[in-house]
Amino acid sequence: MSQRPIYLDAHATTPVDERVLNAMLPYFTEHFGNPSTNTHLYGWEASAAVKNARETIANIINATPEEIVFTSGATEANNLAIKGVAEAYFDRGKHIITVATEHRAVLNPCQYLETLGFEVTYLPVLPDGLLDLQKLTAAIREDTILVSVMAANNEIGVLQPLAAIGEICHSQGILFHTDAAQAIAKIPLDVAGMKIDLMSLTAHKIYGPKGVGALYVRRRDPRVKIAPQLQGGGQERGRRSGTLYTPQIVGFAKAITIGVAEMQWESKRLLQLKQQLWSMFESLDGVYLNGNLTTSLQGNLNISIEGVDGSALLLALQSVVAVSSGSACAATSTAPSHVLTALGREEKLARASLRFGIGRFNTPEEIAIVGKQAIAAIKSLRQANQS
Repeated sequence: MSQRPIYLDAHATTPVDERVLNAMLPYFTEHFGNPSTNTHLYGWEASAAVKNARETIANIINATPEEIVFTSGATEANNLAIKGVAEAYFDRGKHIITVATEHRAVLNPCQYLETLGFEVTYLPVLPDGLLDLQKLTAAIREDTILVSVMAANNEIGVLQPLAAIGEICHSQGILFHTDAAQAIAKIPLDVAGMKIDLMSLTAHKIYGPKGVGALYVRRRDPRVKIAPQLQGGGQERGRRSGTLYTPQIVGFAKAITIGVAEMQWESKRLLQLKQQLWSMFESLDGVYLNGNLTTSLQGNLNISIEGVDGSALLLALQSVVAVSSGSACAATSTAPSHVLTALGREEKLARASLRFGIGRFNTPEEIAIVGKQAIAAIKSLRQANQS
């Protein structure tokens, strides 16, 4: 059997950590009860596991357990936050502010709300991907009910100043939502200190299982209302109906616990690997960094390359490295990345981009192999284009 490519697409998803899997396994076969069942041992066991996981996740983000709503992932959490607030607060206003570089799980719900009569302001970003806070302040209106800004961008890794954004929103009496799918367990998150009112999370970006996430919803100062988007059995205090998936929830809590415990030294290690890879690409002319090396996720490196076709480059590298040119959720689109075009990259450069997501199990030796092979492929494609 041929050797599998080196995996450098950790922003798309991550493998389940063995420690997470081991925590989950008993809840598939032994403790398999429905956590909503309160008449026998099997339900009590599952309910206790969910309760413990909820407390764990809440403590890590400085929330209370009652503020955690389990979902199927960050996409559902984003939809619940944005549509749920819009429906609950439309009598106060129909204006929402977000950013042009958001994930489609935020942009598409906003576009849907526009068809219902809401107005949405899509703020531009600076060339490094950061939000201009003066433009945010200037965009706020009397009828603004929600600002949604992602914590860490899924393509270029840029980290937005959440505490400053939260301060602006709260000073104006506006709710602040952040999509923290890429940020949780990678950077410190404090919903109280950062004045975050709603925060979307997911497990599969942090070595947890796919199919589970959460939405934090503030309960006081202010108490945030959301209209449920799924009706049914009334689980999650009526905010999200559906049988809770106990094994996934247990795995989610375990993944966050591991990530936070190892965050400090793992961040340093990932940064070293990113700098190692970038130093190799810097030796080439016509290679441009998308975003910023310092104000971004330690494991993210996104570059654009002159003189090559993006599809041809990915094809040339597919046996060596598993890497992408942008969001996994937009992989079937033929359009250039909306994030890169928002940075000011021309279409040709935006199409010729590589997003490296360096993860927990990558090594310096793997980075050296990928860098060497990628540079060789770039030189070969450039030479072919000139001939």
